[in-house]
Amino acid sequence: MNNSEKFREALKQLSDAYTAQLPQKLINLELIWDKFPQDQWDEACFQTLYRMVHSLSGSARTFGFPALGDAARTLENHLKMLGEAKRALSSTQRDQVYEQLAALNQLAIRQEHTDADSSAAVSAESAVVHASHQIFIVEDDSDLAVELKIQLSYFGYDVSVFNALNDFKAAMQQSRDVVVLMDINFPEDPLGGIHAMNEVQRGRATPIPVIFLSAHGEFDIRLEAVRAGGIAYMNKPVNMGVLVGKLDELTSVQAAEADRVLIVDDEVTLADYYAAALGQAGLSVRVANNPLHVLNYLVEFSPDLILIDMYMPECNGMELAKVIRQLDDFIGIPIVFLSSETDVDKQLAAIGIGGDDFLCKPIAAQHLVSSVTSRIRRSQLLRSFMVRDSLTGLLNHTAIKDQLAREIARAKRLNKPLSFAMVDIDFFKNVNDSYGHPVGDRVIKSLSRLLKQRLREIDAVGRYGGEEFAVILVDTDGQTAMKVMDTIRHDFSLLRHLAGETEFSVSFSCGIADISDYVDVSRMADAADRALYQAKHAGRNRIVLADGESTR
Repeated sequence: MNNSEKFREALKQLSDAYTAQLPQKLINLELIWDKFPQDQWDEACFQTLYRMVHSLSGSARTFGFPALGDAARTLENHLKMLGEAKRALSSTQRDQVYEQLAALNQLAIRQEHTDADSSAAVSAESAVVHASHQIFIVEDDSDLAVELKIQLSYFGYDVSVFNALNDFKAAMQQSRDVVVLMDINFPEDPLGGIHAMNEVQRGRATPIPVIFLSAHGEFDIRLEAVRAGGIAYMNKPVNMGVLVGKLDELTSVQAAEADRVLIVDDEVTLADYYAAALGQAGLSVRVANNPLHVLNYLVEFSPDLILIDMYMPECNGMELAKVIRQLDDFIGIPIVFLSSETDVDKQLAAIGIGGDDFLCKPIAAQHLVSSVTSRIRRSQLLRSFMVRDSLTGLLNHTAIKDQLAREIARAKRLNKPLSFAMVDIDFFKNVNDSYGHPVGDRVIKSLSRLLKQRLREIDAVGRYGGEEFAVILVDTDGQTAMKVMDTIRHDFSLLRHLAGETEFSVSFSCGIADISDYVDVSRMADAADRALYQAKHAGRNRIVLADGESTR
């Protein structure tokens, strides 16, 4: 069963559950209405009735009862008018409400059920992108090919080398998900690489991405390379930093972490429906049916966006938004109200107290996914300007220290290990002085890429300042952290950097602190910094643990 079929099956189960619950929902409506006093106004009873009708108007159409949803919306608008007056109902007004409730029952009995919306399945399927770490190098210079393979392997790529065009073309008959590094000039044909790629690309719906390598840069050759599917053209000798950057863009080496959405809605089935739609689109979703429990979700789940129903018992959506906006750690989280409320003034009021958007129920799954993901993207873009280093894209100094504080709190709460590493490029001033700051920037970016690619997604990497980096290794003790960072240190020292016609290599030193010895941010950071100083004082290009142990 593929993802689309699973999603449709999940919607069917939710729809069946809603249909089974519908008779009891209508009975509960009548019970609340029967409690409403005839000779006075009961605000609490009225609000309960209004909230239940509001919920029905938003959920019925979603689960395939459009006529019932329309009737509930009509009753909701009628109740809203009565609620504004806040006085005992006349016999005529009571009869009107009773007739509308009876109409709801009749519509439910007739079961005018249609299929629940499943349009999100299409958008989710189309959003899937398959990336590859596999690289094919096609180069008749075997020494150059091997050197490229070694350099790229340090960045986590699976590299295969072909010295002959026929061997490459035979391999491409069995391979699709690859990126090709293709030399242009071969002994048997000065444009052999271009001609081979034209042959390989023929008949393919999706062209194979290819980066052409050449000692020449004439326009006519570049044009033919583009026509053969070339997405980049690099002159020899190859600048490894630029090449790795281009491969990063093509292969999406680090899989993006799923965006997190918290849904707060007391209507269980409807909340599960929205969770299924967003989950199908690749988002990570949590559901809170009780708004009083939301603070726990905020701390543990750390959502990228919160979907809040407007009308809930004990705490309505606007009150909840006010509470969230008073918490400094969560003041920037986008809040989107999801409600069948059609009163524009109330919608604007909800946005005015801290909401970022207002979506009206019922909403098609595809529209929900589109609205949520676009809002998250805008929020992340704005946040990136505040927390990301502009050169490397890593967390900046403040952000990495904030992340360290959160990870220390988590590690202490769960009794888990944690290590913090400080990294400094050795003799970096000499690089800038000898080759210039643009080359120095490329060295910094090379190390940032290597750290991101060789560490896990749960780890955090930041640029502490200048040529200094910080690494948070989650669930990792000091000894294990030393082994991880020493492997990266070794591989980084073997990378070849290019400045004009000159190749050079650099190394880094690293100091590590373990949470078992240092239990707060300042002490842990100071300990790692002292260990880094010890590593540099002992000769550089080494790792030192804060207790004094070291390795080469």
